[in-house]
Amino acid sequence: MLSRIAESLFWIGRYVERADDTARLLDVHLQNLLEDPWSEEDLACRSLLSVMDRTDFPAEVRVGRELVLDVLAYDRRAPASIAGALTAARENARRARETVSTELWECLNTTWNQLPAQVRPGRPHDYFTWVRERAAIVAGLVDSVTSRDDTWQFMVLGRSLERADMTARLLTTRALAGASGPGWTTLLRSCGAHEAYLRTYRGIASDERAAGFLLLDRLFPRSVVHALGQAEACLAALEPVADRSAVEDARRHLGLARTSLEYRPLLEVLDGLPMEMERVQRACSAASDAIRGRYFPTGHLTTWVGEAL
Repeated sequence: MLSRIAESLFWIGRYVERADDTARLLDVHLQNLLEDPWSEEDLACRSLLSVMDRTDFPAEVRVGRELVLDVLAYDRRAPASIAGALTAARENARRARETVSTELWECLNTTWNQLPAQVRPGRPHDYFTWVRERAAIVAGLVDSVTSRDDTWQFMVLGRSLERADMTARLLTTRALAGASGPGWTTLLRSCGAHEAYLRTYRGIASDERAAGFLLLDRLFPRSVVHALGQAEACLAALEPVADRSAVEDARRHLGLARTSLEYRPLLEVLDGLPMEMERVQRACSAASDAIRGRYFPTGHLTTWVGEAL
């Protein structure tokens, strides 16, 4: 497979997952602001933007929910926003058109064509719901009509890395907000994990168990440990280990992050949750750099700009 095709497939997985998870995170954030009229909106919004690596706002600028939505939901020129991620996913699918299935291309292209009509609705929740539905269709097509060859491995590798990173960011927002932040039940629902959690623990709810479920459950696809393990499995399938005494850099970064969570007492992890989640994010970033160097060699960092809009 050509490296440019592999890179496009990798970023299709990442961008679609980024749009999905950002929609979930923003939905929780806005719901919390609506339910708590006494919360400091400027502080809460700055905290969220900081978690999303957007700290370029001076102190004299009032940061509210409208600005957060403009930056993280509606900006089609920023790949970190929902609209920008969906645009970039479609652009990467166009570059890899000879490799992706017709159904997947039509789904991403239809999403891109519908995007202008969906941006800035009367209720942001409607936009987030639409984004989650379109991402679910993409995920279903990837899993149902794509052979388990390198095409599938690169897309799922990108999706898994992004999922681990974004779940870590979601948990960081909860830890930084403290008692004023969204409850664990709200976070579970935002990840589609509430019913799976109740079945696992027979309806017995506790904050510790909820946090542990999103962090450590080996069977739930959106848990941090499961996503890291899936990314490791994709890397192993792409390049089986020939030298039994060595492990490639990307798998090493992910394996260290996963085992650091998996084989330590849960309370110890929860005591320093923001620091632990930052470690996961750094591991995902380092693994992404290692993957780029191994599979997408280039003299400069590629940025998909997209077509003129």
